[in-house]
Amino acid sequence: MEIDYSKRSFSYYPTNAIVYATCIDGKWSAPVVTNDFNLSLHCFAGVFHYASCCFEGLKVFRGVDGRVRMFRPDENQKRMKSGADYLDMPAPPMDLFMDMCIRCVQENWEYIPPYESASASLYLRPVLFGYNPQLGIHSADDAMFVVMASGVGTYSGAKSLMPGTAVISRNYDRAATFGSGGYKLGANYAQSLHAYNIAHRLGYRELLFLDSATHTHIEEFGSSNFFAIKGNSYITPDSSSVLPSITNKSLRKVAEEFGLKVERRTVYVEELESFDEVNSCGTAVVITPICRIDDKPALEDGTVTREFKYADECGPVSRKLYDRIIGIQKGLEEDTYGWCTFINEH
Repeated sequence: MEIDYSKRSFSYYPTNAIVYATCIDGKWSAPVVTNDFNLSLHCFAGVFHYASCCFEGLKVFRGVDGRVRMFRPDENQKRMKSGADYLDMPAPPMDLFMDMCIRCVQENWEYIPPYESASASLYLRPVLFGYNPQLGIHSADDAMFVVMASGVGTYSGAKSLMPGTAVISRNYDRAATFGSGGYKLGANYAQSLHAYNIAHRLGYRELLFLDSATHTHIEEFGSSNFFAIKGNSYITPDSSSVLPSITNKSLRKVAEEFGLKVERRTVYVEELESFDEVNSCGTAVVITPICRIDDKPALEDGTVTREFKYADECGPVSRKLYDRIIGIQKGLEEDTYGWCTFINEH
């Protein structure tokens, strides 16, 4: 089977199988592998009524040496557990999470893109959701955990590191100051969809959310974290309502390796005019350079009150950071951090 991954975007593409397990009365079942992608759920399952759902995203690569690498899955398990704890529902333990991710890769082995396929990867989507029938408003007692895969291209369908434009959201918020923004919950993404759709219809690739309390400092983009380069500093927001991105965490470590000063702090909108490089970062993109950010009183308003411009190509510091992460993921550079989990076909 020949697949032209250069023509694929970050979308769903059919594969062979999914892997699932259930936790009922506090006990996890053995993983089940199936080629039936239609799950059977009770219509009163908590996920349908009270959004008891959290999910993860991680990538699997075929390296230059032919070996298959999964990037930092332990961090995904930890983040999923934090989300499940917030929802007061059971979470898969580390050994089960890892085993099911590995089995999903093995069952869909032929969909791991070849090394030569540039930015393509086998993307894993672990999902945890409320399983038991319920009517009253309370946390799910039982849960289903499913790991699925898709052989994907780049997030935007364009060439990697292609700069995009962004617009600041002043009349829509992603998360409340003391809300659930720091957890990877499905509900958080539902909250941002309407505003994100407006931004896309206006021609922007990204939407930059501000803090909901004052609308004075930067939180994150609609799809990923925010970071900027200023001189010798790597600057990214420090906020409990920002999702703790594993990619951002990895980039900060690499930035320190390169001798950059890492600043996790409140980042004010006014600082945008002083940054040398601005990017969004996340699992799907690693880094997307931002070449312009428009500030409007409202998304639907055509008036741009301020415009922040950057280079029409990825900045040199950001490019160096990107190359280091990709180098580790693809086996081009030594994984000195032990971030990669190697997987055999069987």
